[in-house]
Amino acid sequence: MERVLDPIATSADRPKARAEVVAFVVMVAALIVAPFFLYPLFLMQALCFALFACAFNLLIGYVGLLSFGHALYFGWASYLAAHAAKIWGLPPELAILTGAATAAVLGVMAGSLAIRRQGIYFAMITLALAQMMYFVALQVPFTGGEDGIQAVPRGFMFGFLDLSNQMTMYAVVLVIFLAGFLFIHRIINSPFGEVLKAIRENETRAVSLGYKTDRYKLAAFVLSATLAGVAGGTKAIVFQLASLTDVHWAMSGEVVLMTLVGGLGTVFGPVVGAFVIIAMQNYLSAFDQWVFVIQGVIFVVCVLLFRRGIVGEFAHLLRIKL
Repeated sequence: MERVLDPIATSADRPKARAEVVAFVVMVAALIVAPFFLYPLFLMQALCFALFACAFNLLIGYVGLLSFGHALYFGWASYLAAHAAKIWGLPPELAILTGAATAAVLGVMAGSLAIRRQGIYFAMITLALAQMMYFVALQVPFTGGEDGIQAVPRGFMFGFLDLSNQMTMYAVVLVIFLAGFLFIHRIINSPFGEVLKAIRENETRAVSLGYKTDRYKLAAFVLSATLAGVAGGTKAIVFQLASLTDVHWAMSGEVVLMTLVGGLGTVFGPVVGAFVIIAMQNYLSAFDQWVFVIQGVIFVVCVLLFRRGIVGEFAHLLRIKL
């Protein structure tokens, strides 16, 4: 269907486009200088989870599908990337692609079942599938059970980038994150993305307009799972470890928390939310188990006072949409 350009709508979109460009430039500049002031390993962890949260936000924020099982794709991509790098001897770029391909296949299988239902039924199906694969990960030999896959070699990216160097590793992770972020931004601002938003707002009307909504939802589900797999595979290379934590249901809960705290349905919200949650986990670790209580309190405060999330409230105050 050919889109008709509305001059009023086009002019209204200009402030939004300018705001997004400014926000993106600020984000990139901050991430470039950040390793000179903050611990690079913390930043790499935050970037991996930021990409994971952005992938999750693509599904819930722009299609309206709440998945309680996204750790399935993140965790199994981590396992396969670690296995490919350590046992098969693949270079890191191919190991990450192996993880992404694994997540894509799992996304097709899980998505084909889950999209047949809506609402809480969809969420419960995703959770059930994720828990089933968690127990598979606990039993199959190659995952290492409770020990996980350890001592994963970082190797050389493209044969010449030595990832044992922290700054080189950070640069690679930053490029992967920015590529994923821009890819997601392109998706949500494309005609395909407009159909996804239409499905979120009123699926019945989208069907009446002739769109095969199940195909669009499945495509979005697989894209979200694949990008979550890229994040999981990258994390396995960064930390040289793949463990049961990555496939546990709590990981699915964390990505939901990151997205809601940052701003559901906003482009930059999941990034901010991921940095906030990871910073809390790292810098409040002295409180031990009380970290989860503090996270819960912050979550309740955000729900009560920042209904749109951090970025959502900030954009609302400035009357722009990010």
